[in-house]
Formats: sequence, structure tokens, C-alpha cells
Amino acid sequence: MHNPMIEPIVALIAGILILVRPSLLNYIVAIYLIIVGIVGILGLVNP
Repeated sequence: MHNPMIEPIVALIAGILILVRPSLLNYIVAIYLIIVGIVGILGLVNP
């Protein structure tokens, strides 16, 4: 159940949060990378 819409939605939300609160940049980037990594791993496990 790999949903290709997850990554663009997460990226959009992260971009908006960075515009609103630039001080959150490190946390947002870290969370984004973790989410993309998990989605990628699950996509490999369940093609």
C-alpha cells in the first residue's frame, strides 16, 4: 500500500511550516527525512 501522494503532501506541509516558523527548520527537515525513509522502506517491503 504505497501511496505516492504522501511525500508531496509532507513536503508541502514542511515548506509551509518553515515559512511560518523558520526556527523550526532543523526539526522539520529531520522529521521529513524520517517520514520519507519510512515510506521508502515500507514501499520496498510491500511493492
